[in-house]
Amino acid sequence: MPIKYALICFFLLSSKMLTAAELINLTTKDVSEKLTENALVIDIRTPQEWQNTGLIPGSHPVKFFDREGKYDAEQWLATVKQLRASPDQAIILVCHSGSRSGTVGNFLSQKLNMSNVSHLSNGISAWIKEKRPTEKNCTPTQIC
Repeated sequence: MPIKYALICFFLLSSKMLTAAELINLTTKDVSEKLTENALVIDIRTPQEWQNTGLIPGSHPVKFFDREGKYDAEQWLATVKQLRASPDQAIILVCHSGSRSGTVGNFLSQKLNMSNVSHLSNGISAWIKEKRPTEKNCTPTQIC
């Protein structure tokens, strides 16, 4: 009898592990390729960071954390849902070094069980280090 319960527990746990979404780490080359595949690239840094370094061309600036580290996950997710073309569209998160995008990516994949979520390992810093193109994100009130 104990073996039967052990097998049932194993099956339940392993099936849950198989369906849990995982965050995927991408290189700059991977991100470049995914951009041509209609992936949704979201830069979660602050407006000042966008202005300082620019954005990956084709990415969407959607700040997650403010300068104090606070966030409004509900509002951020609403914005992402508006940008996402379909529920299965790949989402790639970008931050400065990969730390914040990893945190947000793990939140999306593990807590919300969103699939097809990845982030740029080493962030925009790696992108710039490899001399990949960036573009400025300027509003009418900003000087770029």
